[in-house]
Amino acid sequence: MNQVVECVPNFSEGRNPETVRALVSAVQSVAGVAVLHEAMDPDHHRSVLTFAGRPYAVAEAAFQVVQRAAELIDLRDHRGEHPRVGATDVVPFVPIRDVSMDECVQVAKLVGQRIGNELNIPVFLYEEAATNPDRVNLESIRRGGVQGLAARMETEARWNPDFGPKQLHITAGATVVGARVPLIAFNINLKTNDLTIAREIAKVVRQSSGGLPYVKAIGVALATRGLVQVSMNLTNSEKTSMHAAFEAVQREAQRRGVEIANSEVVGLLPQQALIRVAERVFRLEGLHANQLLESRLDQTEARDTMGRTATSTHKPLAETLAEVSNAVSAKAPALTGAGAAALAGGLAATLGVMIARLNRARLPEKRLREIRTRLHELVQVDRGAYAAVMQAEKTADAGGDRLGAVAGALLAATDVPLEIIRLCSEVVSQVRGLLDEARPDVRPDLRIGLQLARAIIDGCLDIVADNMKHQPNQQLIDSFRDRIKVAEQKLVDLKGLCYTPPSKPWPKKLLNKLKLR
Repeated sequence: MNQVVECVPNFSEGRNPETVRALVSAVQSVAGVAVLHEAMDPDHHRSVLTFAGRPYAVAEAAFQVVQRAAELIDLRDHRGEHPRVGATDVVPFVPIRDVSMDECVQVAKLVGQRIGNELNIPVFLYEEAATNPDRVNLESIRRGGVQGLAARMETEARWNPDFGPKQLHITAGATVVGARVPLIAFNINLKTNDLTIAREIAKVVRQSSGGLPYVKAIGVALATRGLVQVSMNLTNSEKTSMHAAFEAVQREAQRRGVEIANSEVVGLLPQQALIRVAERVFRLEGLHANQLLESRLDQTEARDTMGRTATSTHKPLAETLAEVSNAVSAKAPALTGAGAAALAGGLAATLGVMIARLNRARLPEKRLREIRTRLHELVQVDRGAYAAVMQAEKTADAGGDRLGAVAGALLAATDVPLEIIRLCSEVVSQVRGLLDEARPDVRPDLRIGLQLARAIIDGCLDIVADNMKHQPNQQLIDSFRDRIKVAEQKLVDLKGLCYTPPSKPWPKKLLNKLKLR
């Protein structure tokens, strides 16, 4: 119900906090995106941001932060231990909740196209988004560093970028964009300054040299700490856990007479990864996230909050409706057309909840409650999208990049009504399924819900069509085309369904068309 995509861009800057703060601010400037973590390392001369949100909001934030990095970071002055090819070196998109890998691939391609066309930075797609088998692995693209990539681009046609110019940007280099599963960046520091030892151990443990599956590893020097490091990416921690990787490095270090100083995680890691470590170390059986104190407290707090909300004293309904009306008609509206549609969709779902409860139809009631919650969330999301469009117009008036600003802002402004259409289509399907079993005296209520949902879909299609007229980016228009066709077909089907007399059975083919896939 609430789509979440994670983005973990890596930047070739780990020594200037002001630059990193500017990158964080660029992400935070986009509504609907949360910065979850930031890390910087002076030896690697690298920083990593982690942020998440709805797919197209994350896409816009990713573009904005790449643009800011290109302004602030000059690769010509860069000296660091970590391999890199760009100011923004790599931009992976990770499906977290209710998002498929294919959707993340689409987001990667949209962002890559914008970086190439609008910033004149060559973009190479990798991992699940790769269009060339030579570029699936990130290390293949980074082979030889900036100079190695530049030489391949100059002499080999198969190393033409997926987007952008056929030569490196003079200061920003190239950017690698893709989609992948979650990984764990896990580093182990050794009590020695002998870089040869770290490189030997990395070679033993990494998969490409016959070591542990789903492990990538390199040896690097940490000059500021007088240590060396085995820097690893665990690309599938279910197959090779953190504990297994740690034991392998420890075993190889002991063979060379070296002790482990400490280890570190860069960025975020799944809770389940730590649970697997605890199970292995302590031989625990059946350890579950619900046994973690903080997790249970969070769950209890959420239930208590819902309970307090349900039992709290509410304003009279007339006052609440008046506030909503004033919000729509205000000089600076707090609610726009799509937001009002989402609110109305919530009312249609609520009528279904009421009848489902009377019919003791628990599954439809549960699903309609979920849809109603998401529609209410979209009211606020649309408010942020509207503000972004207004800000984009100001940027254009001030002489900024009108194409990029308007195209990015219209992403979210178009995504919201399409999501409302998807949810209201399911409201119709769920409500119509209740109609045959409902008491005669409540059937008119259900018919109102059906007609309301159908009208919302019709209106949201108008909003989408108007946004497409103003969208300057043709690739973004193409990316929405299939979703628009699906929405238009749903409306055709719904018009027939909503006017079918209650006594007549609903065609199963039409009901099936409205089911979400």
